Amino acid sequence: LLVPAGVLTIYGQLFTTHADWRESVLRTVGALVPMVPEGLVLMTSIAFAVGVVRLGTRDCLVQELPAIEGLARVDVVCTDKTGTLTENAMRVSQVRQLDGRCDRVGDVLAALAAADARPNASMQAIADAYRMPPDWTITAVAPFDSATKWSGASYGAQHGNWVLGAPDVLLDPASAPAVAAEQIGRRGLRVLLLGASDLPVDHPDAPGRVTPVALVVLEQKLRADARVTLDYFAAQKVSIKVISGDNAASVGAVASRLGLPGESIDARRLPTGLAELADVLERYTAFGRVRPEQKRAMVNALQLHGHTVAMTGDGVNDVLALKDADIGVAMGSGSPASRAVAQIVLLDNRFATLPYVVGEGRRVIGNIERVANLFLTKTVYSVLLALLVGLAGLGAKWFGADPLLYPFQPIHVTIAAWFTIGIPAFILSLAPNNERAQPGFVRRVTTAALPSGLVVGIATFVSYLVCYRGRTASPEQQIQASTAALITLLMAALWVLAVVARPYQWWRVALVVTSGLAYLVIFSLPPAREKLLLDPSNVAVTSTAVGIGLLGAVAVEAVWWIQGAVLGERRRLWR
Repeated sequence: LLVPAGVLTIYGQLFTTHADWRESVLRTVGALVPMVPEGLVLMTSIAFAVGVVRLGTRDCLVQELPAIEGLARVDVVCTDKTGTLTENAMRVSQVRQLDGRCDRVGDVLAALAAADARPNASMQAIADAYRMPPDWTITAVAPFDSATKWSGASYGAQHGNWVLGAPDVLLDPASAPAVAAEQIGRRGLRVLLLGASDLPVDHPDAPGRVTPVALVVLEQKLRADARVTLDYFAAQKVSIKVISGDNAASVGAVASRLGLPGESIDARRLPTGLAELADVLERYTAFGRVRPEQKRAMVNALQLHGHTVAMTGDGVNDVLALKDADIGVAMGSGSPASRAVAQIVLLDNRFATLPYVVGEGRRVIGNIERVANLFLTKTVYSVLLALLVGLAGLGAKWFGADPLLYPFQPIHVTIAAWFTIGIPAFILSLAPNNERAQPGFVRRVTTAALPSGLVVGIATFVSYLVCYRGRTASPEQQIQASTAALITLLMAALWVLAVVARPYQWWRVALVVTSGLAYLVIFSLPPAREKLLLDPSNVAVTSTAVGIGLLGAVAVEAVWWIQGAVLGERRRLWR
């Protein structure tokens, strides 16, 4: 509609009004300029940029600007247990020997820790507890693999082959050591099995037959801020899925201690089909023995059910899941690969930063939606007013009636934008906002802006027609008619601002009231009226404009409540 409205306005103002060409050009510019919501681009850019800066103060690096929008829509967060809900550092709390004949468990653990060039948190805890490795010759090393759940080293015929890993993976889950490990894990502890293997660790069939020697119990301390973080997400209706390679009982115990609802499940029991997996994910909260490829499948399954998923990770095995998630969040201490594919990097490695990240995304998108309502409402009423004036001009030419000048000059358009859109939009774009963004941004903005813009445009046109004196009007009467139309527009547009600012807080009420008072000051000062081509001195004309403006404001209010009833949205005046 912008193009036909613009063409109609140019033709009508330049060729049907018979006014001075300067006057016609000014009226044409006054009609065309407000049709384009040019300020919306600026406000959106500022809101995104400020969001990035604010997150930067929280040691959060935003690598992709659109991630801000995705953050606002997140309703599921997939997170690891170790290093996220619990502290990275562990300590060996107990070593329970299973083979009384083996008297060198300490030497074996020390040797395995020394053989690991890149120890994970578990191996580092063992290295801290056993600092005196024996002088054994290493013949083969198998680093830890999250898919196989074990690591190991071979020391030739003299000292044998040793593996360290998940008891229920290295042994039959129904075996006594595996059952004992699961019982310990139910207390939220991590349990590793130390076993002797009959094959070198680099053998294709490794680990082969494993003889259990000892259970190594590792204690993890819950992060002090984990409970507060999870409580925030619960209040915001964001679900948490704890995904870990640890035993499911251990993961479930940690989740329960943190107050997460739902049960735990061993990922080896999960279905492979995405539809079936999505149903299971809705019922469970904690998942143990998860393989890297399952993390990706879980993200895809949640997305299949319409969820917006944020995935946290720090290792190479998290890369695929981070890449497929709607928002990938990597830890600053994570692998280069995980940081490269993530949209957001938590430089402080703290899960507790994530609520600020999600909150900032919601603030930005929620405020952009408010601002878009203001700018698009202006576009709607500007286009409608141009069309009505243009059609009236064509009708006047065809039927010999008085031509119709566009009511506003560029200075009037500027006045209207000052306190109904420009300054309020800037303030609203930076305001706090914790409401979760919903899908259908364009539909919602259009649904809100279109009827409001129609009301403002029609009220302004009616006010102008009532006060317009035709071709016999003096310049003073033309200014009075334009002033009347402007008064009506300002009253209706201010009420649009009052609706967009809801639910109210004290500062939002102050913003609307201040905007209205600013216009009263402008209309009250003689120098301002003279410079801005305003003349409200005709009491009858001004009273008519005020009356029509009040009706327009009432209509805007009614539209807001009717929209809420039709869309099934609960309308709130106050927060």
